[in-house]
Amino acid sequence: MAGLLLAAGEGRRFGLPKALVRHRGSLLVERAAGVLLAAGCDPVVVVLGAAAERIAATADLSGTAPVTNPEWRSGMGSSLRTGLAVLGDSERYSDVSSALILPVDMPGITESAVLRVAEHASGDALAAAGYGGERGHPVLLGRSHWEGVRQVALGDRGARDYLRARNVRIVACEDIAEGFDIDRPEDLNEG
Repeated sequence: MAGLLLAAGEGRRFGLPKALVRHRGSLLVERAAGVLLAAGCDPVVVVLGAAAERIAATADLSGTAPVTNPEWRSGMGSSLRTGLAVLGDSERYSDVSSALILPVDMPGITESAVLRVAEHASGDALAAAGYGGERGHPVLLGRSHWEGVRQVALGDRGARDYLRARNVRIVACEDIAEGFDIDRPEDLNEG
């Protein structure tokens, strides 16, 4: 099972790329990559875009496979497509049956939540962490869904439309994680 960390945005509302935001002693990109690695994801593909060179030079991404999304300005959908293409089109990752998707701006996601969702990993899996009955992250996509997701992941929509049209297993995680995301500096006070 792979981890796919989406960290390409420029963070317009935040004022800097969220990957470079320091929270509780580490950069958000380091924290999220560490959560995926600690949960046993292999590989962990980190999709960078805005400030990619600065992030690569600043962040400790050891143990991960950073890639750059040349179309990052078009939104999160292109980063999801980029990551799934790396996993799906490379012979190197042909044994990966599923991918756990995690945006960089969700510091409340824990290793325990990733592990709980990962229990449902398979080539045809569709699962997501649930918070109060609402679907959140991480999202688990079996390999059989990657091409379909790539076709609909446009702008900032990611896999939302694809998942909305299918039966997705919701895995309750509100007891072990917090599903909020950060858009502005004051949002960091939530976690």
